[in-house]
Amino acid sequence: MSKDRVLIVEDEPDTLFILTKLLEKNNYEVKTAKNGKEALGVVDSFQPYVVLADWTMPEMDGIELCNRLKSNEKHKLIYYIILTARTSLRDRVKGLDIGADDFLLKPTENQELLARIRSGVRIYKLQNELKNIEHSKALIEMACTLGHKMNNPLSSLIMSLKSIQDDLNQDVKKQFEEDFMVIDESIKRIKDLVNNLTKLQNPETIEYSDNSKMLKLED
Repeated sequence: MSKDRVLIVEDEPDTLFILTKLLEKNNYEVKTAKNGKEALGVVDSFQPYVVLADWTMPEMDGIELCNRLKSNEKHKLIYYIILTARTSLRDRVKGLDIGADDFLLKPTENQELLARIRSGVRIYKLQNELKNIEHSKALIEMACTLGHKMNNPLSSLIMSLKSIQDDLNQDVKKQFEEDFMVIDESIKRIKDLVNNLTKLQNPETIEYSDNSKMLKLED
């Protein structure tokens, strides 16, 4: 079973060591960075559930890192906890306005830290589950709409083809028999596609090309 992932961003070596050992001891998978700039290079590959970041760091502080992550659609659901010695309401409001999800005052109490991280992991997972449900719902609605939109012209095509066949004499029908077989087979495949689209329940996607995916449908 995979472990919940936490990224710690802290420039003070002793604090970074203590936090890392604490979280690893409590069965978290941990990656570390010494500043916000370094953290940005870790996030894409590590995909943490929670980021635990110091406010004050060189090169890029915790507030700027938070702003970067929350402005990115790919990373906006990551639960972001700021570690700070700042106690003023003004500072907290600034952090919340940027998008921070929680604050912890230094020095932190271990059990409180672990409780906040557990809460952050739960929230991250729930938000992702909701996002997946919404995505699936949108796919189903799109597939159903396409299916119904395709069904009307398909019905017209079938009726028109039958009318043409009825008007042709046997010799002409014989001449184009193979072509009509190809058309009938193509119509059958389109009808199956329409049926699959309108009855889609649990949408899945598969790789189509390097940068795109497609709906997985029954053959």
